Amino acid sequence: MAVMDSLDPVDAVGQSTAAMDRLRVFRGEVYQCLGRRRDVLFELTDALLCTEGPVKTLVGLCLAPEHRRGHGALYDGVNCGQVDADRLRETLAELPVPRMFGGRIVLAIDVSPWLRPDAETCPDRLFCHVYGRGRNADQRIPGWPYQVVAALESGPTSWTAVLDAVRLGPADDATAVTADQLRAVVNRLQAAGHWRAGDPAIMVMLDSGYDVTRLAFVLADLPVHLVGRIRADRVMLGPAPSPGVDPRAGRPRRHGAVMALADPGSWPTPATQTQTATTRYGQAAATSFDRMHPRLASRGPWADHPGRLPIVEGTVIRLQVEHLPGQREAKPVWLWSATTGADAEEVTRCWQAYLRRFDLEHTFRLWKQTLGWTAPKIRSPQAGDRWTWLVIAAHTQLRLARHLAVDLRRPWEKPLPAERLTPARVRRGFRHLRAKTGQPASAPKPSRPGPGRPPGVPNRHRATRHDVGKTPRDPHDQQLRG
Repeated sequence: MAVMDSLDPVDAVGQSTAAMDRLRVFRGEVYQCLGRRRDVLFELTDALLCTEGPVKTLVGLCLAPEHRRGHGALYDGVNCGQVDADRLRETLAELPVPRMFGGRIVLAIDVSPWLRPDAETCPDRLFCHVYGRGRNADQRIPGWPYQVVAALESGPTSWTAVLDAVRLGPADDATAVTADQLRAVVNRLQAAGHWRAGDPAIMVMLDSGYDVTRLAFVLADLPVHLVGRIRADRVMLGPAPSPGVDPRAGRPRRHGAVMALADPGSWPTPATQTQTATTRYGQAAATSFDRMHPRLASRGPWADHPGRLPIVEGTVIRLQVEHLPGQREAKPVWLWSATTGADAEEVTRCWQAYLRRFDLEHTFRLWKQTLGWTAPKIRSPQAGDRWTWLVIAAHTQLRLARHLAVDLRRPWEKPLPAERLTPARVRRGFRHLRAKTGQPASAPKPSRPGPGRPPGVPNRHRATRHDVGKTPRDPHDQQLRG
């Protein structure tokens, strides 16, 4: 409450008015991004925001007062409606972007699956990685994997600003899709004026499984600073020694000393060493090794590379915390930063930004457990894409209403200040805010005989079974070798 008490009442009223105007304009832009069945799709989004409790079924949303149409129109909108995803992406990029470290944009990218194990008639399914109960209980379940890019905030929070989402297909190369997605997001941020020449590079946090070396090489022309987690059994190479003056020495070496992350005896002299006190992890010790690179091979994504394979140098960071939440023993975390010559302050920013990457997991949990992202039993992946963008639009409205909602807490819940309200608690009071933002959707027209397929008309959809596609390069459990 200290932050709220420090504001002048006039300034607080002005900020609330600006936030309400921003929410009202965004709702109008969302309506313009909808094509066919736009009225029912917009009311479906409002029902998603105003329904009490978690969303368990898609058809249950038609019972909300905000959805003035029947369940037949609801399914018709999801299956046959139209969402202009490109325009909605541009609208999301034009909104205020959260920043860290005094004004630096930090992005996180990760994959979350929409599991469809029993949907044999749904095309474009892949084997998605999920974590099972117990140790070494990882599973592969058919579903639709979605890759999401979001901007992160500083401090303990469950809020993220989702900027893009892409469904991975059976024939997609995960690294190529990730590079194209990040390039498009950065270009939209530049076009919206969030990044200008002279600003610090946009930091991008990647979990293990992403080919961070390949991405750093492909995106070298963009103002991005990639930081990715690498396996603890990786082998890195140092810079090559200076060539000698003896002409008989042979071809100059391209690689230096070998650094096995699992062998402390092979580690070179650290470039920086820092100790930082944290509230959740105790003392955090960070050690960095400058100008380290992996040994690339002419296979996989580098098979068609013309000429000699490049040397992509960066900084290896070893992070060792005192304990995990709950006083659990913590193993060291290895990171690779796509920059060289990083000082102690930059190294600290790298691992602090990476720890904030886990806020994206809170967003996925909200989508699935509260907004019911994976609850509908949708047949076509195109309908799944439409529903996903409606969920993103709903989540963005919650973020814009973050400082406008009143804490409607349960009797057993502790009161929270306005700046610490979670998305689920903001959603409880969105029905009251909706009445102040306007309703662009038109009223429904009466129709007869009613929703559903008329009697005697056969089903036009043929239940063709589709095999599950190849396993994508999952960023959760498999580090792509370059």
